This record gives sequence, structure tokens and C-alpha cells, in this order.
Amino acid sequence: MKKTSIVKLNIFAAAILSLTTMSMPTTAHAQNSARTIVSVAQQADYLEIKTNDGRYILKPYSDKILETSFIPVAEKFNQASHAVVLSPARVKTSFKETASSMLYLAGDITVSISKSPFQIAYAYKGKPLLSEKNGYSKTRDADVLDFNLDADEALYGGGARALGMNRRGNRLPLYNKAHYGYEERSEQMNFAMPLVFSSKMYGLHFDNAAIGQLDLDSKRNNVLAYETISGRKTYQVIAGDSWADIVSNYTSLTGRQPLPPRWTFGNFASRFGYHNEAEARSILDKFRAEKIPVDAIIFDLYWFGKDIKGTMGNLEFDKDSFPNPKGMIADFAQQGIKTILITEPFILTTSKKWQEAVDKNILATDKQGKPFTYDFYFGNTSLIDIFNPPAQDWFWSIYKDLKNMGVAGWWGDLGEPEVHPPALQHKTGSANELHNIYGHQWARLIADGYKKDYPNQRPFILMRSGYSGSQRLGMIPWSGDVNRTWGGLRSQPEIALQMGMQGMAYMHSDLGGFAGANLDDELYARWLQYGVFQPVFRPHAQEEVASEPVLREAKTRALAKAAIELRYRMLPYNYTLAFENNQRGLPFMRPLFYAEPQNQKLQTVADTYLWGDSFLVHPVMKAGEKEASVYFPAGSTWFDFYTGQQHQGGTTDTVSVEQDHIPVFVRAGAFVPMSPLVQNTRDYSTKKMELHYYHDAAIKKSAGKLYDDDGETANAYEKGAYTLMHFSSQANATALKISLRTETGKSAEAVDRDIALHIHHIPSKPVSVSLQGKAIAFNWDESKKQLHIDVHWLKNSKAELSIKLGK
Repeated sequence: MKKTSIVKLNIFAAAILSLTTMSMPTTAHAQNSARTIVSVAQQADYLEIKTNDGRYILKPYSDKILETSFIPVAEKFNQASHAVVLSPARVKTSFKETASSMLYLAGDITVSISKSPFQIAYAYKGKPLLSEKNGYSKTRDADVLDFNLDADEALYGGGARALGMNRRGNRLPLYNKAHYGYEERSEQMNFAMPLVFSSKMYGLHFDNAAIGQLDLDSKRNNVLAYETISGRKTYQVIAGDSWADIVSNYTSLTGRQPLPPRWTFGNFASRFGYHNEAEARSILDKFRAEKIPVDAIIFDLYWFGKDIKGTMGNLEFDKDSFPNPKGMIADFAQQGIKTILITEPFILTTSKKWQEAVDKNILATDKQGKPFTYDFYFGNTSLIDIFNPPAQDWFWSIYKDLKNMGVAGWWGDLGEPEVHPPALQHKTGSANELHNIYGHQWARLIADGYKKDYPNQRPFILMRSGYSGSQRLGMIPWSGDVNRTWGGLRSQPEIALQMGMQGMAYMHSDLGGFAGANLDDELYARWLQYGVFQPVFRPHAQEEVASEPVLREAKTRALAKAAIELRYRMLPYNYTLAFENNQRGLPFMRPLFYAEPQNQKLQTVADTYLWGDSFLVHPVMKAGEKEASVYFPAGSTWFDFYTGQQHQGGTTDTVSVEQDHIPVFVRAGAFVPMSPLVQNTRDYSTKKMELHYYHDAAIKKSAGKLYDDDGETANAYEKGAYTLMHFSSQANATALKISLRTETGKSAEAVDRDIALHIHHIPSKPVSVSLQGKAIAFNWDESKKQLHIDVHWLKNSKAELSIKLGK
């Protein structure tokens, strides 16, 4: 018998054992005792169980993803999903039935069904994950799906919230809603997702867009419940062998984030807002004079009106303030500066485009079919019906005209929508049915427009509101109008870490904080230092206190400049993280429990996190902090990025906090590619770069990589227009070998490269260094214990360096 067959039999045996332990009814776990099985039918790609009150359809998407739908009697099954894009794979299944139970094995997931009382439970490779409690039930106000929880499992997810990493005990509204000026706690924010992850290593996604509630055991009775006003009673169970595996499986289900343009990883000039062309030119002149790198400028509401009230919906440059926008944008582009415009989905009755919007029937309506108008902060308004094809065409024509003028990126604001009356009607449903996917559909409009009209270009889509799977549309979310306080800063790592797990890896904050006229130079510097190690570096705030570093006092400006310069030097590493996210769904920012899933102490940690696989980051989030307690994940030695001090994995150390940087550490064995400083990503090139290797005698083998392309072509990797540089090391007590190998795509040009190789933590001067067997010059810095080697790496060749270590 083949080994694989034996393994399958063992899994099946374990599943049968789990059936007896998981589905035996108890008072605490019993489901609806009135639900009885009428018939069971196993099809090639799903299992159907008919009950007295409906039917279950169990459908595997892969070996590690299984979908369960319940369709009540007299209800038609809506098969359309706004979240799922993965086509179900042909998964090997088997079915076994006894007098009291059934067992459905689909890949690595086992579904155990007890017949009386009826109960469904799930296991992965024989390990129990979760079970339904009552399954589907209906109350006066909601359709409900509920599940049993273990007493000690931690829960994550639910979208963007500030609640603490373990979100168990909260009842969360599934209704996208802005929270102006929030700090350390926010139960309801711009981006709700019906998605839960458990410390037991599974994900649970409720595949329905209508508004509702996600109850994460708020009654402390070990029950997780999803409640909705209408729609599908469908959920997917996502399993895996590691956190990276689980998140990768979830993003395979809902889609992967396309690579954004490379300038996304540069610095942005942004505030609320630049009132005219002269002001915008002046701020960019200051960046240039101070030699502070910058890649883009963002125009807030004033580009289409002198006042923020009464003008929303104009969607064209104000002629007095911006007399020659095309010329201005072209001048900025010559400097390598991209222009980004804010847009909103509201058309005010006082705007220039109101009558056009009415005449072309592009607005959401009341039940009589007339434009639905209402008042909100910016004026009397209606809302673009983003679900209506003529409205989509009209809105895209606005974007296309501005794109042809030279605009390089889009900021979609207020896309919850900020005010969305329940009585309002869209083409395909009511406001409450479609509220949570309005921003999602808006991002889709732009993404689809680019695919149709600019298929070789990558869009930049900054939005604060979306839904499960919005990452596949290229959406770059930010955390809303956070208060400009230390409390506001302290909530940011948690929000970004949680959203990264949920597929939205580009979640970031308005660096420095947005709301309130709080001038705090220490807070500003610390927020920007944290920003180096979050996905998008974008200082932004209300204009009472400057968000741009060039307008801060000298000391703060110098600290901000140093942070921005490090951000640009990190571009090769960060862009490679973006590639890993694109290919595998891996987030940039990763919780510590990624490294140690079984360490319960790490389930609540958000003040320290992993930046990719190589860095450990501890933001400074308290005023005047002089020391910090940092836990170093087990399995590795960690080196201080700035001093080289060594820290043992699996331990907690007290580290000193310096003014000019936050505590950052590098994993032993890491390869970290870095760039010479440039003032703009337009000048970035990997033809000349630095490569840092963090040597540790305990690391016998290690590997790393660098991804490169032109930074602008859509699907460059799939088109073969890329280069992947692979780095590897082998070490013993007397020698260290470093290998550099290039993988060049079929549509890319191979080039020679000059690599400044820096090998850290070499305790004594090497005896010799050779490249391709020939001795070459090197420099050993005794004080820093660093070895420096200049390598001319010829195209289409493998560079082999041999270092004979000293004693």
C-alpha cells in the first residue's frame, strides 16, 4: 500500500474517532432538537442534507476550505457571493453513515453530523475545530447562525476595530460607520467584516453582505453568533497548518491584492487640505529644499470648491483656485510627483452636476423612483447608485477624464456611505442590504475601469470602507479619523494587525493623527517612526497643525526626515513583502502569535509585531518613554537593528528607548536588501544596492529574496516582466558561503548589479574572501563586527562567495 493511502486511512480513522467525541450531544452543545434529517445525497462536488425545515449544502473549495449553506424551506438559494472568487476544486471526498451519525471527509476537513439531536461539527486532520450550536434559527429581528466555543479560545477579526487583540466578549455591529476622533477603543468603525479567526487555528467567514451583528461570546456562555437582517445563510470554514497558511487560504478564497504602483511605498504630502495651486507648489518646493523624499501629493476637498460645504459632487477643478490643473499635474509629474484626488459618492443639490445626475438617473431613489435626498454635514444631497450600471458608467467617465488629465491615484472618501438612510433604494436592493458593500463596489468600479481602459497600469485606490475580499480590487484602506493623541496612536498596530489577518494588508493610519489641533512634537515623531514599519507612509491631518514634516520645528523635522529616509532605504525589502502579499496573501504586519501559535501569552500582544519575517518592531506609544519591555519570539536570536545588541529568542528583555528611532530588531539569518537613498521612487534601481546578512553561528542554512519589476505594469510577474533575486547562506564553524542567484522573467532584461554586501556579527577578521573561487578585497569593521564586500554580480550568473572565518 502506498504511503499516501496509509496517511489517508489514518486521517479517516482519526475523523471517525473525532465523530464520537465531537458530535455526542450534551446539554451545553445540543442543537435544535426539532431539526430532523429527511434525506442525504452525495454529489460529485457537494453533500446535500435535507431536513424538515430546509436543506444543508456542504461544498469543499479546497482540501482546507469547506462551505456550508442552509436554505430554509420556501426560500430560494442565492448562489451569488460578493466575497468569494475561488472556483471550487475537485477535492477527494468520502461519506460514511451509521444509525446515529454521518461523516463527510473532504480533503483534510472532516464534517461530523449527529442525527439526533441534529448537530454539525468540523475537524481538520482529525483535530476538532468548531461545531454549530443551534445552527440556523430565526428571531423576530434576525436570521441567526451560532456556534459553540471552547472556554479558552481567543477570537480575532470582525474588520477594523479598536478592542484589544482578543476580541472575544464583544458584540460587534456589522455596519460600516465612521468614528471621528477615536482613540484606544472603538467598537464600530469604517470597515466591518463578517469574519472570525480563532486561536484554535481556523477561520469562519459568513458570506453575506447585509447588515447585522457579530456576537463574539458577549454573554460569556461560550457561543459565537452571526445575526443578519436578510440574505444568505452561508459560511466557510478555513483551516491550515500555520497562521500564514490559514490567511493564505482565506485570501485564495476571496482574492489576492494586486501589486500597487511602487510609488505607493514612498512618502505622501497630504493634509486637509491644499486650497489652491500655489499652496500645493509651495509645499513641494519645501520638500525639495529640505531634501526630504516625497512621491505623491493628495488633494482633499478644496480641489473642486473653495468651501467644504455645498460643493461636493462638482467633481471638477475649481477654476479660480486651480486655473491650469493639467499643467500643474504635468509639472508635478516631471518632478516624479504623482497627483491623487479625493472623490466622494455624494452629489449635493447645490453642486454643478446635480441636474446632470438627475437627468441621467444615476442617483439612488426612494420607493417611488425619485432621487432620494437628505441632509448631512456637507449639505443637502443624494447618493450615486454604485449598483446601477448607467451610474457606474457615468462615474467612471469622470475618473477617466481626470485620469487622461494626468491624475495618478484616487482617494475614495465617505464610502461607508457616511450617511445612508435605510429607506434609500439601490438598483439591486435596499440601503441596509447593500450598505456594507458600497465601498467594495466603488473600488470594483475603478479596478474594472482600469482593466478595461488602462489594462497595463496599476491603479492606486485609497478607501476607508470595504468588505470581505476588497483586497482583490486593489483597495488600500486607512483607519479613519483617528484622534491626534497618544491614545489614538496606541490603537493603530492592533487595527493594522487584525486587518492584515483579514486580507486587507495595506491597512494604515494617518501618520501623526488626524483629528484635533494637538501640537505634540514627540507624538508626531514617534508616529512617523512607527510609520516606517507600516504598509503606507502617509502623514495626514486637519490643517490647524501641520501634517507635513517640512512645516514642523527643526528638531522634529530632522527626526521625521530620518524616518522618511529609512523608509526609502527599506524599499527593496518592503516591495518584496508586497510581492509576497500578492502571491500568498501574507500581511506586512504580523502578530507575534504567527511565530508561536501555541503561546497563549502572545494572543493579546499588539505593542510588538513582526514586519515581514525578518524584523521585530516595538513602536513607542507613550510620552517620555525611556525603556521598553520586549518579547523576542522563540526559535531565533534577534539583533538590535541599530546597535547590534543580541537578544535570545523566547525571552523578554528591557531595552533602552532612543529619541531618533523606535526599537527594531532583525532575526538571525535574515537577508535584508536595502537601497541607496533616493529622493523619489522614480530614481530607484536594484542595479546598485545593499544586501545585509545577519550572521549567527547557530544558523547553518538561510535564504532570502528580492522581487523587482518596473513598478507600474499590471500583473508584471504573470507577464514575465520581473526579476527575483535569491540569496542563500551555508555556515559551519570555519566558513560561511553566500550565494546570489537571479531568476529573470521571460519579458525582463538581465542586468549586471553592484552589490554592497554587509555581513553583520562576524566576531573576528576573516582569513580570506573569494568570489567564484578568486580572492577579492574586503573590509572588516572591528568595532561593529561587520564584514563589507563589494560584489560585481554579472548578469545570468550565480555569484558564489566563500568566507574563511577567523578564530
